[in-house]
Amino acid sequence: MMRRKLSRLVAIGSVTATLLVVSGCGQQDPVNSPYEAGALSENALYTAFTQRSPKYLDPARSYSTDETPYTYNIYEPLYGYHYLKRPYELIPRAAEAVVEPVYLDADGNVLDPETDPEKIAHSVYEISIKPGIFFQPHPAFARQPDGSYTYFPMTREQLGQRFSIPEFEQTGTRELTAHDYVYAFRRLASPRIASPIYSTLAQHVQGFAEYGQQLREVDEALRENIPAGQKELPWLDLREYAFDGVTALDDHTLRIKVKGNYPQFRYWLAMTFTAPVPWEADRFYSQPGMEDHNLSLNTWPVGTGPYMMVESLQNRRHILQRNPNFRGEPYPCEGEPGDREEGLLDDCGKMTPFIDRLVFNIEKESIPLQGKFMQGYYDLPQADRGDWGVAMLVAAGDSTEKAALYAEHEIQLPTTVEATIYYFGFNWLDPVVGHGDTPEQQEKNRKLRQALSIAFNWEEYVAIFQDSQAQVAYGPVPPGILGYQEPPEGINRVVYDVVDGMAVRKSLDDARRLLAEAGYPNGRHEETGEPLVLYFDSAAGAGGSSPALDWMRRQFGHLGVQLDIRATDYNRFQEKMRNGATQMFMWGWVADYPDAENFLFLLFGQQAKVQRGGENASNYVNPRYDELFLKMRDMPDGPAKAAIIDEMISIVQQDAPWMFGMFPKSGGAYQQWVSNAKPTQMVRNTLQYIRIDPALRAQKIREWNQPVWWPVPVLLIVLGLLVWPAWRAVRRQRYRTAVSQDDQRRGRS
Repeated sequence: MMRRKLSRLVAIGSVTATLLVVSGCGQQDPVNSPYEAGALSENALYTAFTQRSPKYLDPARSYSTDETPYTYNIYEPLYGYHYLKRPYELIPRAAEAVVEPVYLDADGNVLDPETDPEKIAHSVYEISIKPGIFFQPHPAFARQPDGSYTYFPMTREQLGQRFSIPEFEQTGTRELTAHDYVYAFRRLASPRIASPIYSTLAQHVQGFAEYGQQLREVDEALRENIPAGQKELPWLDLREYAFDGVTALDDHTLRIKVKGNYPQFRYWLAMTFTAPVPWEADRFYSQPGMEDHNLSLNTWPVGTGPYMMVESLQNRRHILQRNPNFRGEPYPCEGEPGDREEGLLDDCGKMTPFIDRLVFNIEKESIPLQGKFMQGYYDLPQADRGDWGVAMLVAAGDSTEKAALYAEHEIQLPTTVEATIYYFGFNWLDPVVGHGDTPEQQEKNRKLRQALSIAFNWEEYVAIFQDSQAQVAYGPVPPGILGYQEPPEGINRVVYDVVDGMAVRKSLDDARRLLAEAGYPNGRHEETGEPLVLYFDSAAGAGGSSPALDWMRRQFGHLGVQLDIRATDYNRFQEKMRNGATQMFMWGWVADYPDAENFLFLLFGQQAKVQRGGENASNYVNPRYDELFLKMRDMPDGPAKAAIIDEMISIVQQDAPWMFGMFPKSGGAYQQWVSNAKPTQMVRNTLQYIRIDPALRAQKIREWNQPVWWPVPVLLIVLGLLVWPAWRAVRRQRYRTAVSQDDQRRGRS
């Protein structure tokens, strides 16, 4: 027993000695590195995802922000956005150019581009596809010498134990054609896909709604004829079913026919919903056993973009690798003011992508994720999240220790204003804060809304509740979008005075004067003397009390107005909004695309929520605004459109159906070895432009993760103190045993 104890202690000492030897051998990676040896010196970017793997990587279904780092770097829509320019500029990706449509009347005659939009029956887009674009290597394209496809048709037995695409021995490729975009559009209408965007596009693309109905009927017929015991549905070959809204004129020319005049349609062509899908991939993944083996476009996409999926371990790790068939695209040489000074144009003209591999590891908790980021093991925390940089800026403002740590590590924390607005709305149908029935009442209600807009100090709200990480809004159009005006031109003169070119909120005396003119001097009804009580509907739950709500009460209290909070859950809140049962509320909107129309339609009369079920939550109606909206909506970007937007904004600033609230900021967090980082809400293929310095990364990680070896000598001393008595005891025992045995021998002799 004593010998076994001694052996264990000796083994511990040996391990400790080995650690000391290793520490003196100049190891390249710290002992706490989560990666394989040498990985940090490779041209790879390391980032994280949380909670779960992306659910839908099929472009027809993907609609979640956490999926975009994969989809927009694997697939190539026809169009995209310039990485650096603001306002956002549409640029070609797979297309030769961003084209203007040809307008046709009801008889198919070509109309002048300046014609009255009311006369336009169809807008026809003829888009040329760049030649020489090839799909990534994939088994769906693999062929035998006789031209037949290697992996379809294929049975479950032939599929065998393959659970990932790299397990297929053969791959192939082919050139991208216009037919792949046609097939992608057809998939959007397939009942087997259930694309979230189909119903929207069916309103605009000629014959798309009817085509969807045709596919539903075909699918039902196929289902009825499935043999008993067969698990899989037969493949629905969409090449056999066409419609005239989307066609290929030849291999490199796509023709899309849109109903009427809808200039915003071009933005849909920058989304991965309309990215190309080869029929071969659809056929390949439709085979028996594929779904059971988690093999589909949702897990193993097939695209022509800069990267391709090479490892997909669900809820563990995903790796994108440079697509060897990608032609490369030059880094932009232009940007917005300040980009050159920030070094964002240093790589002008160099071919992208710069990084060989993108590694996404799961981190279920934010604290370990942030810890690994500060150790240097992540180059950026999450590629799809714009809140990390904002949170770290706030933390640095609250803690000098964290501010010093971020500065020491030279963490980059750039921010940008999002194409998003949060606003305080007045219900236009309400008799007190709404439109009013008579001209006199309309004017009084307008002055009431203006008075409240002055009293509600959004600058203070942003400072307190947004940690100054938002921009106060003067109108409904955010920065980065045509129609937004920088101060002093864009300042809301109803709420602010302009002093030295800066906005200065009007005084409470101005608000009290307007309140008195509205019929509520000192916050009381001028005829009855009753206090003015206004109602704010909150979706924050049933409590009705929070620091933000208490602050709001005080803002109204400055005018002697009482604010009654009606708190409820979000489902009930939505129901009240649909029924017009609110008086005041706070809501927001995130842009689908960078066009002023996507914000101004929130105040368009025909979008009124109660009457029309639209997104105009305030139910605001102004005939002049609606007239301008219809005109603006059909115009191309340019000075004429900007002038109309200016007038529309002036109208709603006067009418004040909203307190315009704020545009939130988003921000990235990047290590010092990451270059070309520019946070953005609209550009999704950002990882294509990022560059890293692996040598600097490896150096800094070694500096930041030096092993602490001083406990080792202490441990050796402790071990020695433990081993020495044991060793002496063993020696004594051996001596006694030897003496005893010697005595016994002598006795026998």
